[in-house]
Formats: sequence, structure tokens, C-alpha cells
Amino acid sequence: MAKQKVQPVKNTLKSSGHERKELKVSAIENGTVIDHIPSSSVFQVIRILNLDNIPNQIMIGTNLDSQKLGKKGIIKVSNKYFESEEINKIALVAPTATLIVIKDYTVVYKAKVEIPDNIKKIVKCINPNCITNNENVPTRFSVIDKSDLRLQCHYCEKVTKKEVISFL
Repeated sequence: MAKQKVQPVKNTLKSSGHERKELKVSAIENGTVIDHIPSSSVFQVIRILNLDNIPNQIMIGTNLDSQKLGKKGIIKVSNKYFESEEINKIALVAPTATLIVIKDYTVVYKAKVEIPDNIKKIVKCINPNCITNNENVPTRFSVIDKSDLRLQCHYCEKVTKKEVISFL
């Protein structure tokens, strides 16, 4: 596997006549890039995907300038491709994120994450009396509001707001 090299690069902006320095990070050979993460959600994405517990090479950038978001985060994970359950977790905490799959230094897939209509087995119900918290029953939620993320439990009908979502 090729080592990642970080090197300062000088670019001259023709329109303003002054120099701008950028930090360039070399591309990954194989793996996944999660781009356009709100800066405030970068470390939450790392936690919910357990990226701090895998041996893969990971590059993290946060508070990077973005025309779309103002500030954004990016996570590059070598030799890791995410399953749909993991992608759903990303969508719940970073709905503006873009997933980019790289193979042999080439983008083979690129798409915005989407909050699904139903969530299964990845979020805990906030109702302590819910059957999912007391018996071996997998959680199941309907997404009742995608813009201000609210999930309704299939069993007890309790609504969970994005601020209190707890991942299993």
C-alpha cells in the first residue's frame, strides 16, 4: 500500500494577484471517502462507524472551507467499503454527506447519502419501557421528519428527535 504524503503546494490566484497556500493530501488507492460532512458531525461519524477501532489508515479533515457548507469535514478510509446499515448511520448524523468509493485510485461510485424511510437495528428507542429495551426484539423506526430528523418507534410509537438519538 502506498504511503500517504502531505505536501504544501503554492497556487497563485490570477484574479486577485496574491498567493494562496493549500495542503494537498494524496489520494487513496482503495477505500471510501465521506465528503461534505458538517464539521460539527465529523467526530460523531467516526464514533458511530467505530473508525477509531479499526487498523485501516484513516485521514480526517475538519473545518475545511466549503462553498456548499461554509465549513465541512472529510474522512478517507483506506481499504474499507461501508455496508448499507453503516451508510444509514452516516445519513442520520450527516445528511449532506457524499460517499465516494475508490478502487485503484479511480472513483467507481459517488452518491449523496439519503435518510431512509425506515430504520432497523441501528438506533435505540428512548422509551425505557419499549419492548426493544426489555426483550430480544430488534428496533424498528419510521422516519416521520427527514428535515428535522424525527423517528417513530414501530412498537411503542415514541418519537425520538435527532438530538437524543442513541446508536446501537
